[in-house]
Amino acid sequence: MAFSPEAERIDKWLWAVRIFRTRSLATDACRAGSVTINGQPVKPSREVRGGVVIVARQGLIRRTLKVLGVPASRVGAKGVAAYCEDQTPAEEFAQARRQRVQQLLARAKGSGRPTKRDRRLLDRFFG
Repeated sequence: MAFSPEAERIDKWLWAVRIFRTRSLATDACRAGSVTINGQPVKPSREVRGGVVIVARQGLIRRTLKVLGVPASRVGAKGVAAYCEDQTPAEEFAQARRQRVQQLLARAKGSGRPTKRDRRLLDRFFG
């Protein structure tokens, strides 16, 4: 567990604790206003220190994270807990699962019956 100096750029921190797959995705999320600190959208260069609560929209989920530390570089999945505390409510994950199922079941009006491929996908999903 190697801690770097007390502060780091938010885009680099989000990438290092595996919230986003690449640093450029984290940067784009900051620029789009999907990442906030204290309700204020942040720029990718904003510095992050321990104790700060970050809200990041990741697809359908709003992740709430408390910064515990700043890693020197990207950490493994098992080491993420040392640097951030996930405070995301369980309802967020449940809502995302419901919306994903609804999107799968949604069919355009007038598109007819499900094809054999559609039925197989549904069977695979529910079976």
